[in-house]
Amino acid sequence: MTVRKNQAILSADEKRRFTNAVLELKRSGRYDTFVTTHNAFIMGDTDTGDRVGHRSPSFLPWHRRFLIQFEQALQSVDPSVALPYWDWTVDRTPASSLWAADFLGGTGRSRDGQVMDGPFAFSGGRWPVGVRVDGRGYLRRDLGVGVRLLPTRAEVDSVLAMPVYDAPPWNSASNSFRNHLEGWRGVNLHNRVHVWVGGQMGTGVSPNDPVFWLHHAFIDKLWADWQTRHPDSPYLPAAGTPDVVDLRDTMRPWNDVTPADMLDHTPHYTYDTAA
Repeated sequence: MTVRKNQAILSADEKRRFTNAVLELKRSGRYDTFVTTHNAFIMGDTDTGDRVGHRSPSFLPWHRRFLIQFEQALQSVDPSVALPYWDWTVDRTPASSLWAADFLGGTGRSRDGQVMDGPFAFSGGRWPVGVRVDGRGYLRRDLGVGVRLLPTRAEVDSVLAMPVYDAPPWNSASNSFRNHLEGWRGVNLHNRVHVWVGGQMGTGVSPNDPVFWLHHAFIDKLWADWQTRHPDSPYLPAAGTPDVVDLRDTMRPWNDVTPADMLDHTPHYTYDTAA
């Protein structure tokens, strides 16, 4: 069984195996397919039209399936690898361990945001950014500049206390757990972290930065924690809702998985700690 661990407790060997598997997916061309898929959905998901991956109830099951697919790709390279998660309520500064040169590397240099250290630095020759929103082919970060502070544990707990999964109008205006976790309303959790990292993480091609996977693994863990706290609160909407993915509707691009299939993560992986 795959166990997803807090990145802060990974051994040097676990960090090396993870980054090596990511680099191999990049070398083979498989990594960039994930970037392309994410960008297509974030650009296509709108408040007033068909929406699947973002601004909608299926934000959480869609990303759960996306992460499982990526984790399986990593394990095809190295079966020992699991996705770590980044608890940004604890590891809150550019000096935190995940930004060290032996793992993800640090923030970008001041003049152009280019990451200069770690395995994903452009200068190392192993991380060319090919799926772009501009002409720059290197990984960029600007930690703590777009927004100064990452979400706190108290802010997370305030969102986990919300009892209703989602609500009309089923978009970025919804007053619901999903929308407050996604960050369009309230204390702004998921979206704020993307902005805090900056660079490609602030764009539709955010998976160009490997921290995307650690961030979304934590978002997924928070959903699992919410499910534990609210066992009688179902995925909503259930059926017959225009422009969004109901409980038993299939999700693009896979077309073989529904939100109902993704409600229980434990057949696929567990977390090292529960809520």
